[in-house]
Amino acid sequence: MLSAHTLKAQRREKLGSRYAQRERARGMLPGVVYGHGQDPVAITLNAKETLRYLHQGEKVFTIEMAGESSGQTVILKDLQFDYLGTNVVHVDLARVDLDEEIEANVPIRLVGEAIGMKKANAILTFPNKELKVRCTVRTLPDHVDLNISTLDMGHALHCREIPLPQGVKLAEDPDAIVVSITMVKEEVAAEAATADGAPAQPEVITAKKEEPKDEGGDKGKKEKK
Repeated sequence: MLSAHTLKAQRREKLGSRYAQRERARGMLPGVVYGHGQDPVAITLNAKETLRYLHQGEKVFTIEMAGESSGQTVILKDLQFDYLGTNVVHVDLARVDLDEEIEANVPIRLVGEAIGMKKANAILTFPNKELKVRCTVRTLPDHVDLNISTLDMGHALHCREIPLPQGVKLAEDPDAIVVSITMVKEEVAAEAATADGAPAQPEVITAKKEEPKDEGGDKGKKEKK
């Protein structure tokens, strides 16, 4: 269930990529708080503390703004990464009420050892590690568990088979596959060799790197104010 950790924030008076880079250099994480009919507020958070909670799957926080007496309940709306897609460079937070109904993604945790994985050449596929649910902010779970111990070769488990806490409803296709077990097919030897019998060289595909979404560089997305 809900565990709203408190994050201390400061207002950002100077905006732009150059100032955001300076904030990150001193261990801060730029962000913005918006919603509930109020003006957006550019903030900075302690990067180490905030990222620790985010990596644990936390989504709901209480923001204590320097110079303000009362905190604000917010929910994570978006994370923006650097051009490599590895480091968080900006966070978007939306104001919410604890009894407000929302849709949110929660992590799926697999429990147990699937019997199908005891067979030769078995491979477990777990493409979507989050489940979209509808509930109030107060009843938003930290995660949901899916027991896979009875999952056998050639079978799959679906969204509808994940047990949800009271007051939490599924908000996506109930027939969508969450996890499955299939058999790895061995490649034909002729496809892995050249005509003269030498091993085939792997094809190298160079993909264009994505531009940063936000303040990670000069070409990033224009910062929200």
